[in-house]
Amino acid sequence: MSTLNIFLTIAAGVSAAVWIYFLLFRGRFWRCAERLDKHLEEPARWPVVTAVIPARNEGPIIESTLTTLFDQDYPGELHIILVNDESSDDTAAAALKAAKASGADRFHMEFTGERPGGWVGKMWALNTGVRAAKVLVPETKYLLFTDADIAHSTGNLRDLVKKAESQGLDLVSLMVLLQCGQGWTRLLIPAFVYFFQKVYPFSWVNNARRGTAAAAGGCMLVRKNALEFAGGLEKIKDEIIDDCALARVIKRGGPIWLGLTTTERSVRPYAGLKEIWDMVARTAYTELNHSPGVLFATLAGMFLFYLLPPLAFLLWPLHGNTPAMLLGGAGWFMSALTFMPVLALYGRSRLLAPFLPLAALLYGAMTFDSARRHAKGTGALWKGRVGAGSIDA
Repeated sequence: MSTLNIFLTIAAGVSAAVWIYFLLFRGRFWRCAERLDKHLEEPARWPVVTAVIPARNEGPIIESTLTTLFDQDYPGELHIILVNDESSDDTAAAALKAAKASGADRFHMEFTGERPGGWVGKMWALNTGVRAAKVLVPETKYLLFTDADIAHSTGNLRDLVKKAESQGLDLVSLMVLLQCGQGWTRLLIPAFVYFFQKVYPFSWVNNARRGTAAAAGGCMLVRKNALEFAGGLEKIKDEIIDDCALARVIKRGGPIWLGLTTTERSVRPYAGLKEIWDMVARTAYTELNHSPGVLFATLAGMFLFYLLPPLAFLLWPLHGNTPAMLLGGAGWFMSALTFMPVLALYGRSRLLAPFLPLAALLYGAMTFDSARRHAKGTGALWKGRVGAGSIDA
């Protein structure tokens, strides 16, 4: 056997072994099993909740998404603070129209002032809302941080509060459904959720004995006292991936929970590959701590674990290495097997499962482009501002 074939066999064997680890030992991340239990005991007294929604140029969607908060069947007090973050469109008018139509008497609108140095845009907007809540609703026990593009089911807040109150949680977060109805989104959006779960296994996040911490910024219920104990939003004022940063500081003081949902969803469409590319490239290099070494290791790992197995299997007529072909086929099969539950979550065909390596190739390219953008100083460009927002997770 040639040196090249020996190397190929070893590489395929290592990849297959890693996939056994992913399948059995990495928190069973691929099962998509973490869901809100809607039958938990209700609290004797429903706490006061204040929702804080940062909104920048969300005129086309804010009316419909705000209405889903006005329509909550929450038995306690719900106050809603929309923070208009230097919008240049009709965001303010559309929000006021929604409030008037819903007869909401606990709606407040705040406007961000001049952003101090060191603050990213979304964090400054959220901080503006939190400061307003302290004055307007001092009795607030929980803050609901939710993005302007999130549509909530009528019982969502009730279920979030029941989860937090019954289990003594300081943060409860849901990864909402992202739109993936056409083109590349059918593969890449479920793959995005898959990779997020692999990096942050939800069962590990939800285990108080483990240090893994993550949250999904579109829907986060945070105990106000826990946020204050963690140092407030000022503690993470410069974080681009703000949701996971918040989860880390909150988990140091108490337990958190992260799960999936099929009833809460983002109404923001991703029309094609470019929009997904920009979404990932905005923050991927930040996730790698802007380290060239970690970038190289990440891209090398993605090649070894995702691309080499199908190549070793499909190119068997060229290399003739049967052990490498069998090991590559095993690795490819296990990767497809672990991708199927998230495809089912999104209502996508399981026939897409073998194309996970293609998604990995594209996400690898997006990650490399994220590093390139960072070098140019445009790494976290969002709605015309650098360092203004985070991924829609």
